[in-house]
Amino acid sequence: MSDNRLLGIHHVTAMTDDAVRNYHFMTNILGMRLVKKTVNQDDIHTYHTFFADDVGNPGTDLTFFDFPDKKKGERGSNAITRIGLRVPDDAALEYYKLRFGEFDVKHEGIRDLFGRKVLPFEEPDGQRYRLFSDEEDEGIPAGIPWKGGPVPEDKAIYGLGPIEISISYQDKFVGSLKEIYGMKVVAEEDDAVLLEVGAGGNGGRVIVHKDPGQSAKQGYGEVHHVSFRVKDHDALAGWKERYDDLGLKHSGIVDRFYFGALYTRVGHILIELSTDGPGFMDDEPYETLGESLALPPFLEPKREDIEAQIKIFDTTRRK
Repeated sequence: MSDNRLLGIHHVTAMTDDAVRNYHFMTNILGMRLVKKTVNQDDIHTYHTFFADDVGNPGTDLTFFDFPDKKKGERGSNAITRIGLRVPDDAALEYYKLRFGEFDVKHEGIRDLFGRKVLPFEEPDGQRYRLFSDEEDEGIPAGIPWKGGPVPEDKAIYGLGPIEISISYQDKFVGSLKEIYGMKVVAEEDDAVLLEVGAGGNGGRVIVHKDPGQSAKQGYGEVHHVSFRVKDHDALAGWKERYDDLGLKHSGIVDRFYFGALYTRVGHILIELSTDGPGFMDDEPYETLGESLALPPFLEPKREDIEAQIKIFDTTRRK
């Protein structure tokens, strides 16, 4: 019998208007490693970039669709409104606070949220984040800091943290997360509910914030979807059956080459389930991950056409 349990957050996918600027922000300022530079498999003439820990472990992966011709998103309710990123301890937050001052990154200073020290900040296109301190955190392990990055390993971002979802129908949405995915409410604070999945801790948390305002409009600077981890293809097939039993519309199982995927929408929120493997290490050597345009085998015959239409940019890490 397959183990269908959710194992935590797998990845978050957001939208940018400029893959090159975003690359420099993620690598040179945040210190996350580009582990895959590929294309959006549903729109093959646009980039899809993957930033993660040193080896691209599941649960560390923040990805971006490059949509230079789309409008800027409009903030609002019924959307994923902040991306969480994990750092080892409170001292790492102090390090990033100073770093953000050096690089003129907009931030809100260190504060407390559900018993954790956090540092909210923004990317130039308006994408919103929080750094979460793992000090005294228990639960889902984080990844491996990027060993060749610009941030010291004992301070570096090494995983995804709690995501924030703002929703106008909080009670109903929280109920759906509990019923469908077995998430558990572990705390409530002001207008926010904190839920956990898997072994919990920062790597398996969702913050559902009540926001009765107008719905957000998707565009660059906004989040596209969140994905949760499952063990393997058998687990994904089990979830497909569960969605069928619950009468939830879904994508069917999609082979993304680097992982298997299954999509559904819970209310306004697009939720993906993704397998932990095969991962990002099979088609490129560790030393040069993310330096070349990587295409899954089914897109290789179209490489010449793809490279003729996308804007090639250099992601070589020079020693």
